[in-house]
Amino acid sequence: MYTNLTSHRKRTAVLGLLISLAMIVLTGRLGYLMLFCSEHYSQMAEDLHQRERTIKAARGRIIDANGVVIADNRTVCTISVIHSQITDPELVISTLCDKLGLDRELVQKKVEKRSSREIIKTNVDKPLGDAIRDCKLNGVKVDEDYKRYYPYDSLASKVLGFTGGDNQGIIGLEVKYEPYLKGRNGTILTMTDARGVELENAAEDRIEPIAGNDLRVSLDVNIQKYAEQLAYQVLEKKNAKAVSIIVMNPQNGEIMAMVNVPEFNLNDPFTLDQNLRSEALRQQAAERSPNLDAAGRQDLLNKMWRNRCINDTYEPGSTFKIITAAAGLEAGVVKLTDQFSCPGFRVVDDRKIRCHKVGGHGGETFLQGAMNSCNPVFIDVGLRLGVDNYYKYFTQFGLKGKTGIDLPGEAATIMHKKENMGNVELATVAFGQSFQITPMQLVTTAASIVNGGNRVTPHFGVEAVSADGTAVHKFTYPVKEGIVSPETSETMRFILEQVVAEGSGKKAKVEGFRIGGKTATSEKLPRSLKKYISSFLGFAPANDPKVIALITIDEPEGIYYGGTIAAPVVGDLFKNILPYLGIPAEEEESVSPSPNGS
Repeated sequence: MYTNLTSHRKRTAVLGLLISLAMIVLTGRLGYLMLFCSEHYSQMAEDLHQRERTIKAARGRIIDANGVVIADNRTVCTISVIHSQITDPELVISTLCDKLGLDRELVQKKVEKRSSREIIKTNVDKPLGDAIRDCKLNGVKVDEDYKRYYPYDSLASKVLGFTGGDNQGIIGLEVKYEPYLKGRNGTILTMTDARGVELENAAEDRIEPIAGNDLRVSLDVNIQKYAEQLAYQVLEKKNAKAVSIIVMNPQNGEIMAMVNVPEFNLNDPFTLDQNLRSEALRQQAAERSPNLDAAGRQDLLNKMWRNRCINDTYEPGSTFKIITAAAGLEAGVVKLTDQFSCPGFRVVDDRKIRCHKVGGHGGETFLQGAMNSCNPVFIDVGLRLGVDNYYKYFTQFGLKGKTGIDLPGEAATIMHKKENMGNVELATVAFGQSFQITPMQLVTTAASIVNGGNRVTPHFGVEAVSADGTAVHKFTYPVKEGIVSPETSETMRFILEQVVAEGSGKKAKVEGFRIGGKTATSEKLPRSLKKYISSFLGFAPANDPKVIALITIDEPEGIYYGGTIAAPVVGDLFKNILPYLGIPAEEEESVSPSPNGS
């Protein structure tokens, strides 16, 4: 009896001790939570009873050189549902299906899903969003949002680019200047009860959005419109595959226009085969399989969005003779009065390389050779320079790198390795074949040769400006001086003015203005297809260039010579835009060659 009592007392004492220890631990834990974790659990409780909805920030506009808005925003709505707040699911489902034209199964699935918020549809036109709001359906939210809108539809489509469903830039300036344009979203915070139903009298917290910055660019809508009009005329008339035009200020690199026809509608960027205004393009589209898979469709979209001026390379042909001539003059291996002979070809090592004039030009000076666009003359200049010297100037002129233009996806020059370059390769490069560059690279290099010798960076961006008009950031771009000497630049301007005045580029003449330029007709690879790219590079005024332009016509049918079909287009362009730019007409004067060209 005594033993059992003792044992019972011991068990009671141990149990009491354990209970005491548990109370001490619980009290300590409670104290810890109250003293050190109260803020954390208060936030958790608040989060449990808060609903957060995003207020989209307005994307910054893109504004042209004259203050014209070329990329803007339209107010749209996002329709969403909150399951816990829906009191009549059938009414919500039928109303949203009817108003939005959506499949019942899709809407029903989202309405019945137990989640904090389900988005039914985005980018709903504001009048329709307002109509849904007026239905006053419990659990249905209508939030205002922004959708990118392009007032000029397809104008400069491959330059401006467009945005996706989340309003982020996808191609062009929209993606390049995303950090400046995108802004910062805001939020709406509302309180709910334990069931997730919003409390009617609870205060609503708002964090206001910050609008993106406006982007001011050098592109001029009027010049772009006219250049596109000319490009489409050529596309249709010559049944071409594509036509590109670049118009730039050679003194500072500001691009006034960049055309890539066919362009596409920026407000409808995912519809294939837009603006196919040549029979060749329509036939090409008709031959495509109508049953494209997703990858095939995306590939065609990528091609439609492609900016040929910067993304594609080509053999420039005779326009590249500008570079060979400048290198030869700068190195002192040729002067304007040097005599050459053209029998219609030149034999280099074991290769017979022909001139475009089968019968040859006969005896001619270097100046005459440039005016005639004579291949043997430029082959001779290239060989006089030699591989080492030619490579030196190729690099000095900036041709080995990229231009640094403020657009994504710029392609680099494709050139022979120096160690693989013999006399034949040097000869063909000298008149613009057997290597490839972008049209933008050609324009930029030619600009540096005729503007006094400064390598400019081509660009569109001028400044980013906040929504209240305060300047935020003015963009600057590198300039490399001394590409060629001022004397060589002056001589090149004289040579190229004579090309237009009396040589192969005379169809680019504009009465009252001094125009310089160079024609080209380059044969595409493989040569057996007999497909050509016709082009003309021109600048004005020839004595003090304020504008430089390049047109390339891809696979024109019929007559394909650059001097015949490309030069007149640039002449027409200059005839209209030079007065618009405030460049006065003057009587043409004869220009004496500089000492470097004597």
